Amino acid sequence: MNKRLLPGLMAALAAQHVPAMNLVETYEKALTYDSGIAESRATLQAEQAGIDVSRANLLPRLNAFGDARHTDIDPDNASGDSYKTFSYGVELTQPMFRADAWFDFETSQIRSEAARARYNLAQQQLILDVAEGYFNVLRAADALTTAQATETAIGRQYEQAQERFDVGLIAITEVYEARASYDDSKSRRIAAESDLDIAREDLARLTGEYTEQLDNLRQEFPLARPAPANPTEWEKIALGQNWEIQTALLELDTSKSTLESRKAGHYPTLDLNASYGETDINGLGPGGTGSTAGSGGATRSGNGTTTEGVIRLTLNVPLYLGGGTQAGVRQQRSLVTVADQALNTVRRDVRVNTRSLFRQVNTNIESASALEQTIISRRSALDATRAGYEVGTRNIVEVLDAERDYYEALQNYANARYDYVLNTLNLKQSAGTLSPQDLMNLNRWLSASAPGIEALAEDDETIDDPTRN
Repeated sequence: MNKRLLPGLMAALAAQHVPAMNLVETYEKALTYDSGIAESRATLQAEQAGIDVSRANLLPRLNAFGDARHTDIDPDNASGDSYKTFSYGVELTQPMFRADAWFDFETSQIRSEAARARYNLAQQQLILDVAEGYFNVLRAADALTTAQATETAIGRQYEQAQERFDVGLIAITEVYEARASYDDSKSRRIAAESDLDIAREDLARLTGEYTEQLDNLRQEFPLARPAPANPTEWEKIALGQNWEIQTALLELDTSKSTLESRKAGHYPTLDLNASYGETDINGLGPGGTGSTAGSGGATRSGNGTTTEGVIRLTLNVPLYLGGGTQAGVRQQRSLVTVADQALNTVRRDVRVNTRSLFRQVNTNIESASALEQTIISRRSALDATRAGYEVGTRNIVEVLDAERDYYEALQNYANARYDYVLNTLNLKQSAGTLSPQDLMNLNRWLSASAPGIEALAEDDETIDDPTRN
């Protein structure tokens, strides 16, 4: 009787009729659910509104004013009369020269651009988070499949060892070895189940939904080398387009603009004011002892209404403000240095990360190619070891080791492909070129009919069941 080890196991696992979800669908759900991208979007909107706030300090201001007064005249110097004054009108103020307001407006524009750069970075990070969460679930599912298949295979070996011991063909030590391996495989399977649950929790944190089944990479998925094929070219692209660098650069520009605003505290200000209003006076006697003087210098007495239109320029020259302006300038100069050094750090990190990711992608390709051949070799070794055990030239420990090595080769090959995908996306993110289109391109190589590790075993030759008669 012949059996396939993995396909039969996966047939049982696939009995759950849960709709599969692909990578693009996962990303679309994350776009509407993830709080991190929503936070970055709201921050951008707030900074864009800040432009209008700072612009308002440069635009005219129109106010309506009103004033009501009751005045009692000193009875020792006059007749003891009292009178009431009512004033109302409108006043226009136009800043003519306010350097600090201009620099604040410029700063708000740069801050808005920096927020946009952070939002673009957050979008790329969400793409990476979704891809990492998605493929970590697939990776954990493959690990569980491997653990289950290993447990099943070693369990059969343990049963066979027990049967052989019962008829006196082997020593009890071989039974103990098989039992120890079986117990170890069971603990690994339990740990793999927990890891899969955790991976699904991490993905659900991004999407808000739990999905039991995800589309997997098809076996013919190509592992293409990065283009351009030179790490220096990737480094140049990254230094010019990486959004983390762009964010740090704009934050430096923001700090420099704020420094100019602080320096502007030493500059004079000039405002144009224009007002128009009326003043009503009630309660003064004829010839009124309590006369009033208008803004134009004319003296008014008695009851009545006066109308005034005033245009004036107001100049203020700061002479001494307690040293706060100088201290603010010193403080902001230090903050400019902080931002400059932060930019240098980001550039160095991006340079190193980009070159490292380029090498990792190429290493993943080489590893996957070598591991694909390793699967064939491990399968041949397993068949040979099983055959040797049947005729008594191999012991149970060697068979168990061959079982583990074969399934480990399957797992390592699947991991190399997942590592290739994630490192390729990370390389594009480091270069600043990562976009949702990359997920769409990758999604074309996903299929609900590509179950993962078990598909590799289906292409191998049939393994004879060691418990056959």
